[in-house]
Formats: sequence, structure tokens, C-alpha cells
Amino acid sequence: MDEKNKVLINDVNRSLYDFRYEENEKDFYRIESGLSPEIVKKLSEEKGDPAWMREFRLKSLEEYNRRGVGKWMPDISGLDIENIAVYVRPKTKMSESWEEVPQDIKDTFEKLGIPEAERKSLAGVGAQYDSELVYHNVQESVAKEGVVYTDFESALKSEEWGAMVKEYFMTLVTPRDHKFAALHGAVWSGGSFVYVPKGVHLSFPLQSYFRLNAKGAGQFEHTLIIVDEGADLHFIEGCSAPKYNVANLHAGCVELFVKKGAHLRYSTIENWSKNMYNLNTKRARVEEGGLIEWVSGSFGSHTGCLYPESDLVGKGARAEFTGITFAGKGQDLDTGAKMVHLAPETSSLITTKSISKSGGKSTYRSAVYIAKDAKKSKASVSCMSLMLDSDSRSDTVPAMKILCDDVDVGHEAKIGRISSDAIFYLMSRGVPEDEARSMIVTGFANPVSKELPLEYAVEMNNLIRLEMGQGM
Repeated sequence: MDEKNKVLINDVNRSLYDFRYEENEKDFYRIESGLSPEIVKKLSEEKGDPAWMREFRLKSLEEYNRRGVGKWMPDISGLDIENIAVYVRPKTKMSESWEEVPQDIKDTFEKLGIPEAERKSLAGVGAQYDSELVYHNVQESVAKEGVVYTDFESALKSEEWGAMVKEYFMTLVTPRDHKFAALHGAVWSGGSFVYVPKGVHLSFPLQSYFRLNAKGAGQFEHTLIIVDEGADLHFIEGCSAPKYNVANLHAGCVELFVKKGAHLRYSTIENWSKNMYNLNTKRARVEEGGLIEWVSGSFGSHTGCLYPESDLVGKGARAEFTGITFAGKGQDLDTGAKMVHLAPETSSLITTKSISKSGGKSTYRSAVYIAKDAKKSKASVSCMSLMLDSDSRSDTVPAMKILCDDVDVGHEAKIGRISSDAIFYLMSRGVPEDEARSMIVTGFANPVSKELPLEYAVEMNNLIRLEMGQGM
């Protein structure tokens, strides 16, 4: 490799995601910390919710107060909702022109490369800063095809799309699912709404980026995507936050509806800060002959719980999940995927890689459910874990419930440590030890990175190098 083009660990700018701008009363509105009916009503009033949404929020709050935290979850005792502000927004209206966005917010997204992504991918980009979307632009070519890509509040209040939002909102992920789904139902803010009409195939991805800047705050964006019959969409989501010495909370929600014969690829790179509790919920409903593809990279966050679920409700529906998790010092990342087969001839594939380092804890959970009527269905699960030292931990907790005999189901799990022989071999060829370790880990993660668009694959590989350079 040409020395001039070689990328070493020290070349990675570790402060890229760690910058922040301080809040002030002039430029930011911040609701009081805690959670109560009064706070929820105030949030709803701030957002100008329709009456049905206000009522939905209050009922969700009641559900939240009734429910406990699952005993199987990682420790979240450091998270106190009374110290979390559930709504923080910059005092600026959403703009369709990048030039109109306030300078400090613009600088934030410039550093994260959002305008560059807009130019490179020629796609619509939505950028959320704290609780609200501040920039949203959809190319004319997208709009001409009838594709709707807008902020969630605009869709909620519009005459054209408001009824569709009401029909689908939190019907896949309901407030009754678990405590943090109920919390989301009560205090959600921001997010994206996408509708792709029948037969429309977008040749480029739509992108959305979420940035939590405020300390001691929560972000609760809601993403609702409906891909109609025979349509095709690739949606990319990125997330980041700076470091603080107080807890932050992310409890977003993603609901994906893949209609008959439709295809949706949903790619995510999450790089939350190490003070973040990432308690996110994602679910897809796939109809006859449809396909959902999940590509997921989980980096950062102090504690994470994320298990995207695919409900295969139509004959021949398919789901594929490809994911990687990197748990470093002080991190407890509990991730995986769920596949629910409810119709004949459905198929699912789970392929995950997890890496733990410097005392980090990585737990993989999967659940495969095959109903008694899901004859001739196929399910395959493969999870591989790599521990980089003796202080780290990796656990695999697979679960399968199969109620039908006429199925084909397989599971493979491997847990191992980084090969000292491989490191020695690379070092014998003149590769420094740290770079050798980084090369091995990057190769381990390659099946995931190759599924991402180029600029996101580069970001993921840089994140791996960044993590490999810390705590060694």
C-alpha cells in the first residue's frame, strides 16, 4: 500500500462526534425535566397536536407508569427520568434551504458531513437537532414520482397524509409492548414520514440524521415508512451525540410497512456518546412476497437495547438482518433481532457480528417464532462474537419457538478471542501490533460494511479504528 494513502489509527479524528454547542435561552427552548401529565400536555401544546394525538400521549403515559422495567435488561439504574428533559428544541423553524438554518446548527451538520451526503447521494436528507427537524429537503425528481418524504409533524397535521399517519401510528410498536415504547408514545417528537407509491423504485437512498446536542435530555423521534405494493426504497439513518457527564436517553421508534411484492432496505449507523442510554424499538411488517433488509451498526452508548423485529405476515415474505456491535470500555450493549413467521413459505436470515474490548460487554439475543400455519418456512441464524482481551465479555442468548414440523431452521454461534497467531503473522510482515489488531477486526466486520453505501462503510470502518485506538 502506498504510504501516502495508508490510514492509521492515529489519523482518525476522535473528536469528530464530540463537539457541541452550549444551550442558551435565546436560541433554545427546553421543557422542565421529569415526566408528568402536565409536562406531556405542555409538550403536546408546544407541538400543536391534533386532539387524538394529545389523548394518545396521555394514555401512553398511564401505560408507562403502570409498567416496570424487564428484569432481563442490562442495568439502567443510572437513568433517572426525573433528570431528563423530554423536549428540547432550537428556536428556529424547519427550513427547506440549507442557507436559512442557524449557523451553530449548520456548523454541527457541516462537521458531520450532512450537506456533503446531500450532494453525493443526490437524495433527500432530513436532519434532526435535539427534538425537532431543522432541515428537510427532497429533490424535485423524488416528489415528481409521488414519493412523500417529510418531517413527521407536517405529515401528522396535513390534510393529505394526516389520516394515513393516524391509521398506522404506533400500530406495529404499541405503548403496551414495553415501558419505553409507552414512554415514546407519550413524549415522541420529530422524525420522518415516508410513503413510496405503488411500483415506484427509487434509484438512490433517502437519508435522515439525528443529532442530540443537549445534555440531560431525551430524543424520541418517530420514523414511519410505508412502501406500497411493488415499490422499492433504501432508507439510511445516522445518529450521534457528544459526550457529557450526565445521562442522556434515546427512545426512538421505527415502524416499517412493506406491502405486497415491495422491497425496503433500512440501514443504520448509530454512534451515540458513552453517556447515552439507547433504548430504541424498531419493527417491520412484511406482506406477501415482500422483503425487508436491515443493515445495522451499533457503536457508542453506555447501555444499549435494540432488537429490530420483522413480522412476516404474507406468503413468501422475507427478512434479512445483518448487524455489528462494538462494545468498548464501560459499555453494555444488548442487541440482536427477532423474526416472526406467521405465513407459509416465509424466510428469514440473521447474520450478526459482535466485538467486545477493554472490559466491554456484548450480549446477543435473537428470537425466531414460527407459527403452526407457517409451513415450508425457512430460518437461519448465525452469530459470531470476538473478544479482544480477557477483561471483556460476550454472551449469546438465542431463542426459538417452532410450532410447525414442515420447516427448515438452523442456528450457528461462535465465540472466540482474537488470534495471537494472526497478529504474530502480520507483525512478522512489518505491521505494527495495533494496526494488525485493527486489520483483523475490520476484516471480521467486513460482511456488514460491504452492505452499506460507500460513504457509510468508510464511516463504519473509521469508527472501528477509532474504537481500536482507545483503551489499548
